[in-house]
Amino acid sequence: MTNPRVVIIGAGIVGTSLADELALRGWTDVTVVDRGPLPATGGSSSHAPGLVFATNACETLSGFAQYTIDKLVSLSTPDRLCFNQVGGLEVAVTQARMDDLHRKAGWARAWGVAAEVVDAKRCAQLHPLIDASRILGGLHTPDDGLADAQATCDSQRERAAAAGVVFRGNEQVLGIETLGDRVTGVRTATGTLPAEIVVSCAGFWGVEVGAMVGLAVPLVAMGHQYVTTGAVDDMGGFVDERPGKAAAALPILRHQDADLYYRQHGERIGIGYYGHRAMPVAMDDLYRDTAGQPMPSMLPFTPDDFDPAWTESTRLLPALNRTHVTEGFNGIFSFTPDGSPLLGAHPGLDGFWIAEAVWVTQSAGVGRTMAQWITTGTPDVDVSGCDITRFSVHEVERDHVDVLSARAFDEVYDISHPREQHTVARDRLISPMHAGHLARGAHFVTSHGWERPAWFDANDVVPTGDRDDGPGDDWFRRHWSPTVLDEATATRSAVGLYDMTSLMRVEVTGADAAAFLAPMLTRNPDRPVGTVLYALILDDTGGIRSDVTVARTATDRFQIGVNGPIDIAWLTAHARRARADGMSVSVHETTTETSCLGVWGPCAESVVAPLTSTAVDAASLPFYRCAPATVAGVEVLLMRVSYVGEFGWEIYADGADGAELADRITEAAQPLGGVWAGRGALDCLRIEKGFRSWGTDMSAVDSPDEAGLAFAVAKNHEFTGRTAMLERPVRRRLHTVIADDPATVLMGSEPVSTADGPVGHITSAAFSPTIGRTIAYAWGPADLRTGDRVDVDWFDTTASFTVSPTTTVDPENARIKGRYR
Repeated sequence: MTNPRVVIIGAGIVGTSLADELALRGWTDVTVVDRGPLPATGGSSSHAPGLVFATNACETLSGFAQYTIDKLVSLSTPDRLCFNQVGGLEVAVTQARMDDLHRKAGWARAWGVAAEVVDAKRCAQLHPLIDASRILGGLHTPDDGLADAQATCDSQRERAAAAGVVFRGNEQVLGIETLGDRVTGVRTATGTLPAEIVVSCAGFWGVEVGAMVGLAVPLVAMGHQYVTTGAVDDMGGFVDERPGKAAAALPILRHQDADLYYRQHGERIGIGYYGHRAMPVAMDDLYRDTAGQPMPSMLPFTPDDFDPAWTESTRLLPALNRTHVTEGFNGIFSFTPDGSPLLGAHPGLDGFWIAEAVWVTQSAGVGRTMAQWITTGTPDVDVSGCDITRFSVHEVERDHVDVLSARAFDEVYDISHPREQHTVARDRLISPMHAGHLARGAHFVTSHGWERPAWFDANDVVPTGDRDDGPGDDWFRRHWSPTVLDEATATRSAVGLYDMTSLMRVEVTGADAAAFLAPMLTRNPDRPVGTVLYALILDDTGGIRSDVTVARTATDRFQIGVNGPIDIAWLTAHARRARADGMSVSVHETTTETSCLGVWGPCAESVVAPLTSTAVDAASLPFYRCAPATVAGVEVLLMRVSYVGEFGWEIYADGADGAELADRITEAAQPLGGVWAGRGALDCLRIEKGFRSWGTDMSAVDSPDEAGLAFAVAKNHEFTGRTAMLERPVRRRLHTVIADDPATVLMGSEPVSTADGPVGHITSAAFSPTIGRTIAYAWGPADLRTGDRVDVDWFDTTASFTVSPTTTVDPENARIKGRYR
């Protein structure tokens, strides 16, 4: 079979990496075009300083970087140094930063990256220009180093060209040709290049390329300062005489307390600075603003912005006092609202792909995964945090993208707390119950633009001075309140009210709706009206691409609770193709049109039953059933599901009726001890119950058996990924672990070890008010058994945990079924 014709737009380090990886897989009918000249196209790759460091809070990004290091090492030759493994050194001048380095060392252990926290003396040995008296210590990562981005482009381009890939420079893309909902080619000034697959690797020009096919690409081209000093007196003994930009003898150095990084250029030092004001680039003015510069990705240097960086640099590296800045520029590269790359397929145009906002650090790894994804249809790593469809329609609005991308630039070297919320671009999406939340003193967190209560000050009724600060240390208690535990306890003892409006949902309608959904779901949805299913959606490898709740509300209508925009885009794309094949089916998101109120707890029936003529007891409306009803005069859909492990419902209503419904239920709940509760309590309760959260606890790289979700797979139903699921081996399992010491707390991503060394990492964790200890989920060896002990790192300490049954609270499911006696 002839491989598809592929056109890659962009011959920088991402485009050449992808071309090389496609050629390695036998796909050689590939053309790479670039608006700039070859070999140096003038994009970000042409001026990149080349720092590559593999430690990252995200396992996927760390994996991309590790592959990049391995590949670039393999590409290096005596005549062309693509990668120089000089190591990395990140120093701390504050205790907060030193603590953060211990946290990063934990990520490194979890992801298999070599890393060691070292003292100030060792830092000065590794990088003799450092004034050891200025620092507390550092994190040494010996496998990190410097990439020569241009040499890497050249090596990959030459290898791909030898296999048959064609590279064409000075060829600007003018448009994308399409037929129906498929891409057919790329139009340039010299003609049209036919293509079944087009991949945009255009870097900060990606917004313009995406616009050609109606795809909003949420990135901002941003200027970033980089300077080079004159010769430094003390550098004579540390010069690497090899040719190329990667030549150096000293490790890459990062001083993140001051938003600075350093690398060696012979006897000179290169300095990059993130502490200046955000410098978004107006692309319409790009060529005018960069006129006279060496390339269109280099803005003129602005010395005043760099003054604080030079002052701090001379303190950390005193030898710089005897030299000065000789040259500098503001290099352009891409920032996204959440700092992650943009990868994947256009949901509305088959054959069009994107790989943008990728830094040199992850370049070869992204190229490999994109090639795997394009050639097989399935990536081999979890790309949910990078998928272009991870943003909702509200999140790709240009003002939102601009503000949050500038924030991402400002905070690139900040110490980020897992619970910390951004303070810009807020209140974009609020539920109908929002005014009531404000009146109750809600503290909010955001998800896809939605404001969601985390906890309510109205529930903090303990007199000042009579309550301790809650479990754990200061780090754990940041952006958190012990009121979270009170709300969880009230849900277990009385009733909790939860605003679940931000839970994304779609309606799948049409005469063929059931037939459309059947092959996607691990359980057959063709069941009586009023049935609710918990099911998985698997990919072709048998991995979990999502978990969903599916409620059949009519013979031709299903309401599906999904995990986010990725699911909505995926379902919408499949419905588009199904209609082309003659099926009667459509997908419509209803999140913003409706509201959802969770009412759960032992007193839930006593709250709702007096407000409706519909029988809502457990016998009349069993678990995993739904029914229309009128509650407090409002038409609703009662769905007997629970994410907290207690009896009750998700109650769906029209958005216009949400506030009134919430007010009436609040009035009924208060005399029974009911409280409004937030996402903090929800997390405590669902972890006590053993419930998973897709994207945190499992992803498409995990099978149902590994994730503890085999119960959601029907034995007599055919679905996508079934054969692969049955054939794939169990590599690891998600275990429930409980802290031996009640004072131990966790927040996620901490490394898990046994006597054999690191074996996995924590996904979700919460302090349980029911048992008074931290409960967590941990990926680990499949042969771990209940009662086994594991160690978990918390900064620079180690805590002991015991492997426990999956469900800690009410394993018999009595409470969720309404049996409280």
